[in-house]
Amino acid sequence: MLFIVCQEKSLFPIFYFPNNQIITFAHQFVVYMKRKYKILLSLLSGLLLAAAWPERGFPFLLFIGFVPLLVVEFEQWKDRENNNASAMLPYIALSISSWVLLTTWWVYISTPIGIIATILVNTSLVGGAFYMFHITHRLIKFPLAAYIALIGYMLTAEFIHLRWDLNFPWLNLGNGFSAYPSLIQWYEYTGIFGGSLWILIVNILIFYIVRDSFLLKLQNKKIWIRMAVTLILIILPITISLIMYNRYSETLNPIDVVVVQPNLDPYNEQFELKPIDVTDRMLAQASAIADSLTDFAVFPESAIQEQISEDQIEYSPSVAHIRTFNSKFKRMNVITGISTHKIFAPGEPLSPSVRQFRDTAIFYDSYNTALLVSHDSSLQKYHKSRLTPGVELMPYLNVFPFLKKFAIDLGGTTGSLGVNPDQTPFTLNENLKIAPVICYESVYGEFLNRFIVNGANVIFVITNDGWWGNTAGHRQHLLFSAVRAIETRRSIARSANTGISCFINQRGDISQRTEYWKPAAIRQKINTNDKITFYVKYGDYIGRIFLWVAAVFALLTISDSIRKRKFGIR
Repeated sequence: MLFIVCQEKSLFPIFYFPNNQIITFAHQFVVYMKRKYKILLSLLSGLLLAAAWPERGFPFLLFIGFVPLLVVEFEQWKDRENNNASAMLPYIALSISSWVLLTTWWVYISTPIGIIATILVNTSLVGGAFYMFHITHRLIKFPLAAYIALIGYMLTAEFIHLRWDLNFPWLNLGNGFSAYPSLIQWYEYTGIFGGSLWILIVNILIFYIVRDSFLLKLQNKKIWIRMAVTLILIILPITISLIMYNRYSETLNPIDVVVVQPNLDPYNEQFELKPIDVTDRMLAQASAIADSLTDFAVFPESAIQEQISEDQIEYSPSVAHIRTFNSKFKRMNVITGISTHKIFAPGEPLSPSVRQFRDTAIFYDSYNTALLVSHDSSLQKYHKSRLTPGVELMPYLNVFPFLKKFAIDLGGTTGSLGVNPDQTPFTLNENLKIAPVICYESVYGEFLNRFIVNGANVIFVITNDGWWGNTAGHRQHLLFSAVRAIETRRSIARSANTGISCFINQRGDISQRTEYWKPAAIRQKINTNDKITFYVKYGDYIGRIFLWVAAVFALLTISDSIRKRKFGIR
């Protein structure tokens, strides 16, 4: 029975409950407050990670970004006798999905479906890695080992995101410092996986400090030792990087490059104008600043929209105009984007991306192509091979062939495209080879390394970043090119259809950065380089090491789970 008694002159009633109801109410209230506290901490993790992200974020927040979520996980681990592992899932989902949404919301501008897919895929993969850590933590005998497993699971998720059909390595943690190249010069030895490892270790150390100081109320020397180790682990790599940055000197071996930014609206202009008019506009921009000393003019991705067969490129009107342009200068070469296709001969083996002309037995492949029109009129071409999921690549078509018809149309060539079998650079002579990197490919470190291993001593990035408007999307994309410059120690000339075109030196410094939504032509001498960095030679070795670490811990977790179920151990 419930009694309510009001004291005289009191605004608040005093509630009298039977003892069991008081206990139940108090318990429910505590549970509610704890849940609310965990929700807020989970959300805080997502906010911290988003606030750290380039270009305008503060990257040092990455060192504490996972700490609130680790606190939530620790509370769940302490109370593991009263909850199952799946109780952790909502907190993980809230944290990771909020980070993904706040960082990549601009995908919505090009495709609303795209942002939904981005959130679902990233939350599933990265969140799944964290959830696997939680399961391991609950089952394994040595809690410290579980945090090593966390690093393994998280880096494995990043490793997968660079290689599977749903690839989206945009949020790999090592990218978080891309706006500050002077702080990550050591990426030439580790690639972005070194940065991800750095960030995760510091998060775990800071979590241990928070746990011991505030959750366990401990007071011992270990806390001070961990603080000192954490500070050293943050400061030492930065110090080494600053020394490398200030001591790095490029070998003078210049080429003279003109980069054109035509600024064509990809939604309402670029694919509606006559291809020859687009080509002539870019040639006029280049002519305004080129002279007899210019070696290259670089035009953006999909600049030529003739949809031409690869055996007919010689007869393209746009190519003819480019050849005339080259002949006006002493040593001019042009690299441009173009949409091409190849028709398969009868009996020729068909590719997985093959298409068929309606009501015919004729099969063909479409390509997003980079084309070199040399000063001697010869042609070289390269097909984009790291494709954008949902636009240029329909995931796992061999399993789900019906997905072909759902390709998102962003203009140009859509649907699953054909790719190059290898990353072969454009060759001008024995001393000059160019990596023609198309758009999304600039996000992939080890992939781009193959151009360098095959002899490329300079990188040209051609892209169309107009799909997302004046948002963080195109600015983040630019910064990832700066990371590639550090990893490979190669200079970069970057031509974007609209913002941001620029030059990037071998330290990752960006120069002559153009404004968004303004046509521009810029010119600069950039140095070539033949030296092979440690990262180019060994690639994502850190990712591979922790792939095995994750596999070992996953097997231990599974075997321990089976053993405990078999013998009824809790």
